[in-house]
Amino acid sequence: MQKRLFIFIPLLVLMLVFTGCNKAVEPAPVVDDGDEEPAYKIGIMTGTVSQNEEEYRSAEKMKEKYGDMIITTTFPDNFNTEQETTISNMVAMAMDEKVKVIIMNQGVLGAAAAIDRVREIRPDMLFILAHAAEDPDVISSKADIILTTDTIKRGTSIIEQAHKMGAKKFVHYSFARHLSYESIVKRLAIFKETAENLGIEFIESDAPDPTSDAGTSGTQQFIMEDIPRKVEQYGKDTAFFGTNCAMMEPMIKQSVAYGAIFPVQCCPSPYHALPGALGIKIPDDKKGDVKWLLSEIDNTLKGTQADGRVATWPVPVSMLSTEVGVEYGIQYCEGKTDGKLDVEKIKALFEEISGVSISLNKWVSTITDQPLDNYLMLHLDYYTFGTQKE
Repeated sequence: MQKRLFIFIPLLVLMLVFTGCNKAVEPAPVVDDGDEEPAYKIGIMTGTVSQNEEEYRSAEKMKEKYGDMIITTTFPDNFNTEQETTISNMVAMAMDEKVKVIIMNQGVLGAAAAIDRVREIRPDMLFILAHAAEDPDVISSKADIILTTDTIKRGTSIIEQAHKMGAKKFVHYSFARHLSYESIVKRLAIFKETAENLGIEFIESDAPDPTSDAGTSGTQQFIMEDIPRKVEQYGKDTAFFGTNCAMMEPMIKQSVAYGAIFPVQCCPSPYHALPGALGIKIPDDKKGDVKWLLSEIDNTLKGTQADGRVATWPVPVSMLSTEVGVEYGIQYCEGKTDGKLDVEKIKALFEEISGVSISLNKWVSTITDQPLDNYLMLHLDYYTFGTQKE
């Protein structure tokens, strides 16, 4: 009897367990605890917050969206003289065998060398560069895809936009390093030609390089002090443009304060320097809401001396480039692209994510006089802030 009891008790326990499991209850929600290793990873390299916060935040946004599938790193502020740091940071990402795609925004000096170094250990890597600085013929032979604004078309459109806003003079701020870039030199030539055709006086002005000893603060202080001098010298119908992101906030701030014209940023976006220059705070529930921000800037400038004299593109191009790069990288890793370069897929992603129509053109090589198939340049219509938005 005792022996039978010992057998019965375990059986009873098992029956209770299985009976409990068969009760009609709602299944527990699936929780991603972050421990599951993704099938592949995408690396994103950007500048630091001090160089271009927009690009840095775009990487954070993708990390927040996709978790451990995204790994991020930065290149140094003094990337011009610290190229080995850029290279080592990129190689560190590539050492993870699950990283199949590396996105670099911006593709600063040192990008070509970094790609070469990674290819030595990871020849399979897909490289997507946004706003590449190095010679187009060189960098297009290194990276698989280059995404940038249409430098050639902007050479015409920026001057035309300034002209529509009433500009009689156009001041172009840059420095020696940027004036060694083929794309900037070519755009500068188009600027001058277009300005002459429209009867606008074109003025070149040297500014401190933010990667020099003066640093970002030195560049910004110069712009803060120089624009009032230029407005006094040339009048309020003067448009200002600069080739460096660090210049944008003080340039917008002083253009608005002194009644000058600001046709667009070097990297067009409602988020690029405009909120900071205009004192607009973006609440947490409005982050990423481009329509809200455009409306806020409109309301801030409407009825002021800057009404109709400040413009940008209606989407954040730098952030958009990172996001398109990541989404394209996912499609590539999942076998949903036509090889490494699928231009139709890239254009579709740009339009799907931005919600606006874009034009996509290819850079023409100065060596072969033929289009570089993987050097893709996008252009959008301008958005001018002011009373026309009712």
